[in-house]
Amino acid sequence: MADQTTTTATAVPAEKPQGQRKERTGEVISNKMTKTIVVRVERRFQHPQFKKVVTSYKKFYAHDEKSEARPGDRVLIQETRPLSKLKRWKLVEILEKNPEAVTA
Repeated sequence: MADQTTTTATAVPAEKPQGQRKERTGEVISNKMTKTIVVRVERRFQHPQFKKVVTSYKKFYAHDEKSEARPGDRVLIQETRPLSKLKRWKLVEILEKNPEAVTA
């Protein structure tokens, strides 16, 4: 009888590597909602045709559990699961406090 190689399939769960969540740094422009801040993130890039540096801004709604961020603060936000219709980000840390912000 000829040599037959039998392969047995082992049921090892394939570990899917957990992707890194996106992080953005921006400035808080509003904290008027409960546990929600609006962060403006600046993006600078060179225009493909005219080679001029263009600055574009995008607003992100982020979850601020302790309501500690104030307008003008520089913050780090991280992508998360959808928390509401617009909120897909959460506050990780406050990088720089605004000295002019009035703490009540």
